[in-house]
Amino acid sequence: MYHKISEQMLDFLKRCPTAFHTIGQIGKELDAHGYQRLWESESWPLTPGGKYYVTRNDSSILAFSIGTELTNYSYHIAASHSDAPTFKIKEHAELEIRRKYLQLNTEGYGGMLCSTWFDRPLSVAGRVIVKEGERFVTRLVKIERDLLLIPSVAIHMNRSANEGFSYNKQVDMLPLFGGENCQKGTLKQLLARELEVPLSAIYGSDLYLYNRQEPTIWGAKEEFVSSPRLDDLQCAYASLQGFLEGHHPENINIYACFDNEEVGSKTKQGAGSTFLYDVLRRIHHGLGKKEEDYYRAVANSLMLSADNAHAVHPNHPEKTDYENCVYLNKGIVVKSHAGQKYTSDALSIALFREICEKALVPIQFFANRSDSAGGSTLGNISSEKVSLKSIDIGLAQLAMHSAYETAGVKDTYDMIKGMTQFYSSHFSERGGEIFYEA
Repeated sequence: MYHKISEQMLDFLKRCPTAFHTIGQIGKELDAHGYQRLWESESWPLTPGGKYYVTRNDSSILAFSIGTELTNYSYHIAASHSDAPTFKIKEHAELEIRRKYLQLNTEGYGGMLCSTWFDRPLSVAGRVIVKEGERFVTRLVKIERDLLLIPSVAIHMNRSANEGFSYNKQVDMLPLFGGENCQKGTLKQLLARELEVPLSAIYGSDLYLYNRQEPTIWGAKEEFVSSPRLDDLQCAYASLQGFLEGHHPENINIYACFDNEEVGSKTKQGAGSTFLYDVLRRIHHGLGKKEEDYYRAVANSLMLSADNAHAVHPNHPEKTDYENCVYLNKGIVVKSHAGQKYTSDALSIALFREICEKALVPIQFFANRSDSAGGSTLGNISSEKVSLKSIDIGLAQLAMHSAYETAGVKDTYDMIKGMTQFYSSHFSERGGEIFYEA
């Protein structure tokens, strides 16, 4: 069972080399389950019992299912992110080296482990804006062959390579694209052939490198999974499956997958934007509710901010807190931080603990070492626009932000079960007390 779920998750990851592809795949799955696509620029004909989704920038998505008993409704929200650290290809993409090599000119996106990108097959994926007559159309592209490689400098030429070498992204991290028979313009010609459009029809692009290495299940007992982009597509996939399975008539269930978490979320499509607030308000008005109903609903609501967590490293257990540390295949991780880098508090932890007990799913608790700072997450960033109860959760993994990350084979299954129970539960606050219904 665990292996089948992990194989399905890894198959999803293979089809999602960029945030644009991730949102496209999520949209296809929502379409298959009867969800109606909405557009922000058009009116929304919403009804109780309806199922809808909307995207922004083709790289973030909010899907929602509306309950049928909305006298005392609330929002149940699970948020993950669609992006991962990689390298973005610059507009003027090609660099000639002594007329013998053609490189691609890139810049880093997010905080990647640079060393993990060397000497492995890479390719190009993203979106291209194509002009068709008087309209501009978004086309996804994924070149499915080994196209690029970032070669290491030989140890003979860099004797300090194993002694804490510092990588310069403009010098050390540029991928080799072609030999002396390639001239500038080759990349756009390749894109035009891939999309089957004239070169003159390409008006813009957002292109990234992606790792071609196949995901795998491995270990003495096949207990581990490894893949590019486990952070955070493992949570994005598990949350989606729970969203599609769970239902409660008094809920408006919401699945959120935001772009740009790896660069701070302060974009029009990030968790720090008005995207979530805008959608909640449009749902509220579309259902003809009173203004007070919105504030009551938000007060009764709960958000699960789902982003992976650092497991104890077998070579460096000292990097994590001695007691508040987590392991692969030991359940959903609850993350806490005194300085509120994570949004979990006693109340949200209690509610989530109840959910996981009902789902028969184990949980474990993570806190950073007190001399080590963590990063901000989707929960506290989105709470700047919509203030609601929130908890930071995730799945334990090794080598976060590597080009090839590792997690537990059992944990995706546990997250799906937990998410399904979450979306099938309802909370109501009366007189300062919170009541749970399933």
